[in-house]
Amino acid sequence: MKNFKLSTAIAIIALTGSIAAGSAFAQTGTAVKESGKAVAEKAKEGKETVQAAVMSEPKKSAHKAKAKAHKAKAAAHNAKAGAAGDKIGK
Repeated sequence: MKNFKLSTAIAIIALTGSIAAGSAFAQTGTAVKESGKAVAEKAKEGKETVQAAVMSEPKKSAHKAKAKAHKAKAAAHNAKAGAAGDKIGK
């Protein structure tokens, strides 16, 4: 009877550990993915800013607006990455 309880306890501990590890891996994946998206949006923002610097009106305004939209998207992705990073290990 003791062997059954011991093996059951070991199985439960192993299962709990694998679930926790899987959850941490999922949160890490989310954090990395969102960080990548934030970096891509920042690059697009930089491209639009440079294009706005060399253009004249009305194209300059369009590039500035696009840069502002990319900046907002980057901030949103950065916030999601931060939130996912805070959940790692919890």
